[in-house]
Amino acid sequence: MIKYLLKCRNNHEFESWFSNSKEYEKLKKKKLIECIFCESSDVNKSIMSPNIVGKKNIDNNIFNDAEFVKIKKDLKKIKKYVEKNFEFVGDRFSREIREIYYDSSNNKKIYGTVSPTERKDLKEEGIELASIPWIKDKEN
Repeated sequence: MIKYLLKCRNNHEFESWFSNSKEYEKLKKKKLIECIFCESSDVNKSIMSPNIVGKKNIDNNIFNDAEFVKIKKDLKKIKKYVEKNFEFVGDRFSREIREIYYDSSNNKKIYGTVSPTERKDLKEEGIELASIPWIKDKEN
């Protein structure tokens, strides 16, 4: 496994794991790698962190195809749940989440996108966010 720090044309940075560097190149060539913030497929890798695996734990750190299929299936279930139960607010997310955070009577459920700077500002205010890898509905 190899982890890359990826950066889109809009300077959004995010991390992603790949089975190896060839897998990254294959997915990039097919434009199947997208920014988790703006869905741009113009994504390039920055600094990488290789996963160093010793002989003792080699089987514990490598996903097989069945595990990848299960993870993808689980991520699709999460996406479906979020889309059904939360309101998409797009790039208004920072403003909307602040309204919810500072108004305890507001229990609106939302999802959307934030820039790395907005994410940092929200964290400094005590607002923790979770990122979910967004799997497209079409098969890759």
